[in-house]
Amino acid sequence: MNSHLPPSHPPVANSKIGVLIVNLGTPDAPTPKAVRRYLKQFLSDRRVVEIPALVWQPILRGIILNTRPKKSAAAYKKVWTDKGSPLAFYTAAQAEILQQRLGSDIDVRYAMRYGEPAIARQLAQMKDAGCNRILIAPLYPQHSGATTATVLDEGFAALAKMRWQPALRTLPPYHDDPLYIAALKRSVETQLAALDFVPEALVISFHGMPKRTLELGDPYHCHCQKTARLLSEAMGRDLVISFQSRFGPAKWLEPATDDTIERLAGEGHKNIAIFAPGFSVDCLETLEELAIAGREQFEEAGGEKFAYLPCLNDGDVGMDMLEALMRRELAGWI
Repeated sequence: MNSHLPPSHPPVANSKIGVLIVNLGTPDAPTPKAVRRYLKQFLSDRRVVEIPALVWQPILRGIILNTRPKKSAAAYKKVWTDKGSPLAFYTAAQAEILQQRLGSDIDVRYAMRYGEPAIARQLAQMKDAGCNRILIAPLYPQHSGATTATVLDEGFAALAKMRWQPALRTLPPYHDDPLYIAALKRSVETQLAALDFVPEALVISFHGMPKRTLELGDPYHCHCQKTARLLSEAMGRDLVISFQSRFGPAKWLEPATDDTIERLAGEGHKNIAIFAPGFSVDCLETLEELAIAGREQFEEAGGEKFAYLPCLNDGDVGMDMLEALMRRELAGWI
């Protein structure tokens, strides 16, 4: 393609289109040292912890990073596999499948907001490979400043250091997209049909956020509520919405998932199922906090049968949805 260039011209890569899917991130290993390194980066993000650094950093470095890594590492060990972190290998699998589906003309890669592979490094490598148009796709259906926005911040910061910048597009939140709702409906109903019991309650759990973020204008809470409402309507059944992963003394979005599980058992519900559609792939928060700890809590409170329904992950239903979303956002480029 570049045969017309004079011999003295620097090499120019063939023009390509890139897709970079991005997830939260994970420690490199289920060890206190690796978890500490990961938490230091994660909890130092001003989008994640909106407390002045002069107040927060002494707390983070003096208390949290000296106590939490050991506890978190023990939790990671419960879900770690021979392939490593579930979040990492599922995200890598999603990128590989998208590459196969979108074809060799599209350069598909994945990155993590915290940890490796880093967003800036992936964007630089894609540019060097000739990608002059790149779609950054944060795999968060519901938009939050602490998730989607910080991914885009990192991507824009990487471009700010480039002299020759690729054109960028970003995947919008898809919390109410018919493709997403249909994929969730099919996935949840298929899994429910495979159970050996009929749940008396179906809990839809989203990751929590401090209530203050809602008051500051973050759309996350509204996006979660709309996802739950649309899915409930599509399935023709009630869903019990809740928010998990509370951290620290601040007031968080309610009702809390752990409180909800205990309440349902206390009200006499013997059989429940729970799923977490805000996560594109299974991870610590779903596999340890819901599937393991949630089950234990439900049974201790008097419940009998508990089912955790896995995320879309790299299954055909979820990948059909992601492929359709990517092709739609790439329209005019491909």
